Parts: sequence; C-alpha cells; structure tokens
Amino acid sequence: MMNIKDIIKTNKLEKLVLEGTFGIEKEGIRVDDNQKLALTDHPELLGDRSYHPYIQTDFSEAQLELVTPPEQSLKETFKWLNALNDVVQRSVESDEYIWPFSMPACLPETEQIPIIRVRDQKEVEYREKLAEKYGKKKQLISGIHYNFSFSEQFVKSIFEHQREHDSIKEVKNELHLKLTRNFLRYQWILTYLYGAAPFAHHSFFEQAKEEIPLTKPVRSVRNSSMGYHNSTDVIVRYDEVAHYVNDIEQLVAEGTLSEEREFYGAARLRGNAKKIDQLNHTGIEYVEFRLFDLNPYSKLGITNEQARFIHLFSILMIWIEDSKAKEAIKEGTEKNEQTASEDPFAKSAYYQEGMELLQEMQAIASELKVESEYFEVIDQAIAALEDPSQTLAARLTQQIDSVDQYLKVGRKLGTQYKQEAKGKPYLLNGFEGMEMSSQLLLFDALQKGITVEVLDENDQFLKLQYKSHEEYVKNANMTAKDTYISHWIMENKTVTKKILKSKGFNVPDGEEFQSLEEATAAYYKFKNRSVVVKPKSTNYGLGISIFKNSPQEEDFKEALEIAFKEDTAILVEKFATGTEYRFFILDGKVKAVLHRVPANVKGDGRQTVRELIEQKNMDPLRGTNHRAPLEKIKFGNVEALTLKEQGYTFDSVPESGEIVYLRENSNISTGGDSIDYTDKMHSSYKELASRMAVPLGVKVTGIDLIIPDYTKPSTPEDPGYTVIEANFNPAMHMHAFVTEGKGRRLTRDILEMLFPELY
Repeated sequence: MMNIKDIIKTNKLEKLVLEGTFGIEKEGIRVDDNQKLALTDHPELLGDRSYHPYIQTDFSEAQLELVTPPEQSLKETFKWLNALNDVVQRSVESDEYIWPFSMPACLPETEQIPIIRVRDQKEVEYREKLAEKYGKKKQLISGIHYNFSFSEQFVKSIFEHQREHDSIKEVKNELHLKLTRNFLRYQWILTYLYGAAPFAHHSFFEQAKEEIPLTKPVRSVRNSSMGYHNSTDVIVRYDEVAHYVNDIEQLVAEGTLSEEREFYGAARLRGNAKKIDQLNHTGIEYVEFRLFDLNPYSKLGITNEQARFIHLFSILMIWIEDSKAKEAIKEGTEKNEQTASEDPFAKSAYYQEGMELLQEMQAIASELKVESEYFEVIDQAIAALEDPSQTLAARLTQQIDSVDQYLKVGRKLGTQYKQEAKGKPYLLNGFEGMEMSSQLLLFDALQKGITVEVLDENDQFLKLQYKSHEEYVKNANMTAKDTYISHWIMENKTVTKKILKSKGFNVPDGEEFQSLEEATAAYYKFKNRSVVVKPKSTNYGLGISIFKNSPQEEDFKEALEIAFKEDTAILVEKFATGTEYRFFILDGKVKAVLHRVPANVKGDGRQTVRELIEQKNMDPLRGTNHRAPLEKIKFGNVEALTLKEQGYTFDSVPESGEIVYLRENSNISTGGDSIDYTDKMHSSYKELASRMAVPLGVKVTGIDLIIPDYTKPSTPEDPGYTVIEANFNPAMHMHAFVTEGKGRRLTRDILEMLFPELY
C-alpha cells in the first residue's frame, strides 16, 4: 500500500496536495410568510429543470438545490455559490423565502406535501417510492454536499513516485478510496463541530397521527437516528471500486434500493457518468460528502471557514493511517450517530480521539506551510472541542428555547438573507468586480439555466452554452452576431459619421485633428461657434467638453488637452441644439430609449456645490467604475471647466432650487441621471435609429441622437434630429435601473437573440 505521507514529504509535494477540485451542493426548502412549507410551483423564473445545470429541485416541489460547477479553488466555488444564492433569492415569490435550517419549518399533513411536478414521470415515480419507504417529511431534511477531488497533477506526481499501481487511474482510485474510508471513520468530529440541527418542529414528528416529540436538543437531528438514512442492512464496501459498485448494484437487484441513487451514504464515489458501473471503467472523479447540516448563520448554508477546515481534514485523511477494515467504517458511523444525539453542551464522548486528530492537523498545516486562515480554523476547532458551547448546535440552543422561537429565528434569518440578496439587484455577489452589464447578463444566464464559463473575468469574457450550442460574449453585448469590422467602424467616430452621412442621415459638421498644436491653431474657426470637443475613438463619454456658447481660447485649449489624454486624435464638431437620447438597438429593433441628464446638483441656498455633490454621491444607486446603475459625480477638470462656464466653482453656494450642471455631456458614466423614454419617443425616431444600424453592419449598438422635440415626427423636410455617434459597447445597466420610468432588462434580450430555442 502506498505511503502517501512519505511520498509527499520525500518529493516535496506539499503545495500540490493542497490543490484540488471543489464543488458545493446546497439544499433548502421554500417557505411562506407563516413559516409553513410553500405549496407553490418551482419558481417560473428559474427556467426549465430538465436542463438547468445549477438550480434543481430535490424530492419536493418546494425543495431547491443549488449546484456549483467544479472549480479549482474554494474561492472560486464560493463565488459561484454566492451568485447562485442571489439568483434564487431574487427569483422566489415575494411572500416566500429559503428556510435557513436543515430541519423543516412547519409541515402540513403528509398527503399535502408536494412531490416535484415535472414532465418526466420516472422522476415522479422514483420519489413516490421514497415517500412510501421513508415518509415525505424525512425527505424534506436539507443539507450541504461537499464535493472534492485531488488535482490531476497531484495524482500524477504520486503515480510517478510509487510502485504499487500500474496506472494513474488506479492511483487516483486508491487516493480517493483512502480519503473516503478515513472520512467515514472520523466523520463524527465534523458533526460535533458543524452539527446545526438541534431541533425539529413538532410537525416533523407527526407520523401516522402519532407524535414522537424531541424531548431535548441534540447536536444534529439530521445525522441522528431520527434523520434520513438508508436502513441498517445497506452496507457498502470502500476497499475497492469494483466492490463499491457491485454492492450497490446488488442492493438494487435484490430490491433493498429502488435505484442506485437511493444509496444515501455519508460519502459517495462519483465518476463522469450517471451509471455507477462506469466507475469500473473511468475511475473515481470526485467524492461527495453528504453529512453537513445547513449552517443557519450563513446565507450560503456553509462558511468559508468550514470549507477550509473540511479541505484540510480531507488531506489529513490521506496522511494518517488507513482505516481499511469494514469494522472501522461501521465504528465511524456509530460514533457519528452517537455524536449527533449528544447534548450540545456536553463534552464529546470521543474528546481524546478528536484532540489527537486536531493536533495532527496542526502538524500537517505546519508541514504544508498553509495560509494563516487554515491555522485559524484549526484553533477554532480545538477551542470548540474544549468548550462545546462554541459549537453551532450549542449556539443555536442558547438562542432557541421553544418551538415558537425556532420558527421566529428561522424567519428572521431567512428573510434577512433574502433582503440582503435583493438589496443591490444590480450586483451579482461573487462577481461584483465585473462590469455591471456583464453581471446582469451572467445573472440572467444563470437564472435561465444556460451553462456559463467565465473565461476572463477582468476582460468580461463569457462562454455561454446550451446543449451543443455555444456562444462567446464580451462586455455582455459584443457577440458573434456582429462583424469584426462593425466594432472598428463604431469606435472611429469619423468613419461612423462618413458612413451615416453617405446614407442620408443628418450628422454634425466638424473637423478631425491629429495633434494639439494643429487643433489649437484652428481656434479661429470655432471661436464664434457652439462646439463639442471629444476624442475620436473612446467610449463612456470620456474626454468630452461641450461649449454651448463661444469658447474662450484658454478654455478651448484646455478642452483639447483633456480630449487628447484619451486618444491620439480628436474631433471638434458643431454643437447640436436639443436633448440627447440613447437608442439601444438589438437585432434591428429599438429595445430601449433613454434620456440621460448631465451630472447636476440642485441648490438649497446653504451648501456648496462640493457638499451637494458629496450628498448626491451617497445615493446607493451611485458607485464607481460602472459597478452601480449611476456613477458618482467627480471633482475633475471637466467638472471644474463646466462650472466655470456657468460662473461657479466647487465652493460656490447655489440658490435654493437652482440646477447646477457639472457636465455638458449626458453620459451616465460621468455622473448623469437616467430617464426612460422608450414608450414616449415618437416612432419615427425609433425607425431612424434602427435603420442607422444597417449600414454599420451591427446587431447591438447604442445610437445617440440629439432631438429638440421628441413628440414631433421626423420628416425628410424637417429631420428633427442630429446623430452624434454609434456605440459598439453600449452599457445596458443604465436601462435596467433608471432614475425615472420603466427599467428595461436588455441582457435578457441579448440571451434571446443568442439562444432563440430557449424562448
């Protein structure tokens, strides 16, 4: 048998052993405002369960299951778990929330508990058999499944430094079998530390009109004899993959189990196929550990600290001596059940064994030179072993002293987590560092059940997939539906103007300059005109200065300098009188029209412009770097110049009710406000904007038009508009969350364009 500990130490594999693939599955039931099991259908917003890769239902229609994709770090796993939690919390009915405990809330009579309602009748029949065998109420117990495998590179390195096995598959199997055997032997300490189900509502125990009350709190009802387990005659070996497979197949053949998936061991071996016999061919891909109660003090049901401890515990399990005998696993199962039934404040019956394990874990942490967070969780575990009152079960018992209190605490935590998820609906927790339109698209894809791979988070690059249909999206709106050249056309404002002008559209007159000296020398052409100075090829309104009145030469030069900071070429154009509107075009149709009011403050006769800006920037809808629907107003050179044009500085005190502008350009990205005009705008301008996208060869764009009167139709004799520019990367978040009017969720339209078969 391989001495894994010696191989790791001798060949300096300390860093490799820490690497792995992680995944978390979280179950949870929906309840209504009265803490009763929700009897409603699975949320319609969450797509079709027949293909959804991330959000499923377990036994009951009310029992949600979140499944993270396999990731190479716990950090990435928790990003996905956070994101999926947001999606689910925002998708359930307004009068429902996710129950935070493993043990159910108030349950109805057994016959009223809804089994899943799906088209696949085999799935329904399977659950009907479970209901008859175990009872519906036990099926509603929820928990956390922690999926783990060692990295392929670690397995390969072990293979290269051992002599017992002839293939990498055999080594991988043996590593994960040893992990599983020892995990089952010592699982009790995890139940001691993280058991979090000391109570169950009395409705859970009402079976066949007989009430079997829980007379005192325990560490974990779920892991105790009162929980949901296979019968005692279900015994499976973990010494070899073939034995594991054969034992489960035999249990199915003899009728002890109705299907392979009815095996509910605390640890299950997983391959890359649904049928268990494929394990013999492909080997173990990962191990699924199933004993964890939901941690009600975490909105995710599990904390980062717990996950780190379980990770290091998994390494400990291959480091120490192997518990290969079947009796060892039986011993571990019995110890786990006894631990689950202990008084939460009682010292563990296996304290000495637990302390030896934790001390060994400390030694391993030192050997592996792990991050300080790992040492911290070991210290916390040792403290909890010494003082049971620090365990989750004891903390809950201190907080809950009656059935009514159990329901009240569950409601308080459950509604709190829902409110937190809905507090900033424009952000997707876990991926809040991405640009906001990308977050919205990612949210909508996860909600719909489209498989998502974040190829480059910093560059906003996503891969979306449904079955064999793949699409790549950048910045939430750049897709393969647009040609490569269309983006270059729109990035170059001069080229855009020339193309649109050649097709008969009304564009502003102007000139392009390649150097500051050349542009400064041309001041004489513009000194008696209203003009706009802007970079040739930038987005988000950066570097734009607007002079509604004739510019002074000093101010004109400063505007040129600001523009040249953003690009190597700039444009000076005639200022078009009117109001600017953004038309969002998608696949030939105007999906939204937005009026963006330039950054401004309203005077109160007391505060300075600076103070008014600071006050306005406190709005929770305002943020920075496009991570909130509205941007915070800045205190930059452009803002100072705009104030100067009005005779103000940042220290001026405007009169009460007076509107003071900090920008002339109306971009949301420079602090502007947003007002939806989609339904107000005259149809003639929508038609014009749609037609403009055709010569540009683009499916997704933002067309900016200056329109003096949006109610007056455009005609050939009186066009009534000036087209300012076309945007190749039009922000969508500003349409979704507006200052006034109806929000437009354009990211869903993007997905519908890409995956019409799902809509």
